[in-house]
Amino acid sequence: MYFDVIIIGAGAAGMMCAAQAGQHGRRVLLIEHADKLGERIRISGGGRCNFTNREVSAANYLSQNPHFCRSALAQYSQHDFVALVERHRIPFEEREHGQLFCVDSAKQIIDMLKRECDQGGVQWAMPCKVEGVQQLTDDDDGARFSIHTTQGNFRCQSLVIASGGLAAPKLGATPFGYQIAEQFGLPVIPPKPALVPLALALEILTPLQPLSGLSIEAVTQVAGGKQAFREQVLITHRGLSGPAILQISSYWQMQEYAASGAKKQPIAIALLPGVDVEGWLAEHRHAKALLANLLAEKLPRRFAQEWCQLHGWIKPMAEFSNKEINAIAHALQGWHLMPAGTLGYNKAEVTLGGVDTRALVSKSMEAEAAPGLYFIGEVVDVTGWLGGYNFQWAWSSGWVAGQAV
Repeated sequence: MYFDVIIIGAGAAGMMCAAQAGQHGRRVLLIEHADKLGERIRISGGGRCNFTNREVSAANYLSQNPHFCRSALAQYSQHDFVALVERHRIPFEEREHGQLFCVDSAKQIIDMLKRECDQGGVQWAMPCKVEGVQQLTDDDDGARFSIHTTQGNFRCQSLVIASGGLAAPKLGATPFGYQIAEQFGLPVIPPKPALVPLALALEILTPLQPLSGLSIEAVTQVAGGKQAFREQVLITHRGLSGPAILQISSYWQMQEYAASGAKKQPIAIALLPGVDVEGWLAEHRHAKALLANLLAEKLPRRFAQEWCQLHGWIKPMAEFSNKEINAIAHALQGWHLMPAGTLGYNKAEVTLGGVDTRALVSKSMEAEAAPGLYFIGEVVDVTGWLGGYNFQWAWSSGWVAGQAV
C-alpha cells in the first residue's frame, strides 16, 4: 500500500509531524509499536505534562552542533504551541522557571494531538512492529522507501523517523532510529542517559546515606564550566538527584564527547548560593561554635553535621587555621564530587546524543545524503534542559518536517 508519508513513532514529535503533513493534504500513515498511545507524554510532569517553557532559545539545548536547533525553534516556537493548546481549550498554568503544565491531565495533550491527526486524515498502524526498511529506485509511483511490518508492507515517498532515544526502556524505548540512520550511512553521536540522577562512590555515599530524602537548594556546574543551575539537590540512597543534578548531569556526560585524553571534571556544588561565604566565615572567625552548628543556621542541621564529618572539620571555628578556613570557604563555594556514573536509561528523562545533525538540513530535518528521509525529536542529537524544552524540540522538529514532507 502506498502513502505519501510514513512516520515511524507516534510520540510527541511523530504525532505533530503526522498532523501537519495530513493537514497539508498528504496521505499519511503513522506506525507505532506500543499498544498505548503517548505513554511518555502521559507520565511526564507528574501526569500534568510540562509541555513547553515561556522562554526557549538554542542556549537551552546541548548538541555537537549547537546552532542546528535555531531554525526549527524559530519556525515553530513555544508561542505557537501555546496557541494550539489554547485553541483546544486546555487549561494550563505557569510554574517556576517559566515551565508550563496542564492544570488537569497530560492526557489532554495526547487527545489534542490525536484530534489534530484525525483532522489531517492520518491513518494508523498500532501496535505494529517495523521489521525492515528498504530504499527503492525507479519506482513507478514515486515511492522511495518500502517498510516491512507485522501488518504488511507499505511504500512511501517520504519516511520520517520519530522513534525516540533510549531513555525509559520500560516504556518501549529502542535503538531503532539509530539503526536506520546507520543503515543509510548517517553518523550517530553515541547516545548517553541525560537529565539523570548521578551515582556516588561508596566512600562518599556511605556517610551521606543516612540523609537520603533530604533536599537543599544549591548551585551546580561542571568544575571549570560556565553553565550553572540553581535549584534543589536531593540526596538519595544511591547518590544525588533533584532538578539541579538532573540539569548538570547532561553537561557532565557531554565531557565524554571531548577530544581523547581530556580529563573528565567533577561536578561542583555551591552549598550557600547568594551568600558571601568568605565574609560570613570571617564574621564568625573567632566563634566558639562548631562549624556544623554555624552551618546549621543556613543548611539542614543533619546535612551540616554529616558534611563537616565527611571533611573532618569538627572543631570550633576559633581553632581552625587560616588555611583551613580558606579550604572550608572553597568547599562551600564549590564542593567537588566526581560521580561514579549515572543511574542509567531507566532513570533518565531523555537521551543525549543521537543522529548527527551535521547530516541533516536544519530547516526541514531531511537527511542530506538520503532524500526523503527525515529524523525528528529525541532520536536527533539535540537535548534540552529540564523544564519543557525537550517537548518543545519535539513540537518544533515535528512541525518543520511536517511542512517539508
